[in-house]
Amino acid sequence: MNRYIPDSLKKQVIERANYRCEYCLQPDLFAYIAHQIDHIISIKHGGQNNLDNLAYACFQCNINKGSDIGTMLLPDRIFIRLFNPREDNWHDHFEIDNGVIYAKTTVGQATIKVLNLNDINRIIERND
Repeated sequence: MNRYIPDSLKKQVIERANYRCEYCLQPDLFAYIAHQIDHIISIKHGGQNNLDNLAYACFQCNINKGSDIGTMLLPDRIFIRLFNPREDNWHDHFEIDNGVIYAKTTVGQATIKVLNLNDINRIIERND
């Protein structure tokens, strides 16, 4: 599968996201490193280069997510999928207070864990 994403498709992804990371909601205007286009389901897991499988992500969310699609939450050790911005509503899974993102669901817990959403530097950045 070709990983190339045409500029016109990138523009659609960015505009649909309203210039914010679709995982942590950080505006790209305030990012030190440019936001990136993320494959929600990575190519190696069968994801495609189409609008429905692409998300706008800040560098930290994208690098932490990598090709992951889920994780194990302790103590149950049950596989929980990550938040999918095409299928899920952010406010159904998360809430934010003073820069800290809180999970409302196990999907939220898994996403906070894998994307390291509450790293102290990220909290400070969200409060600036």
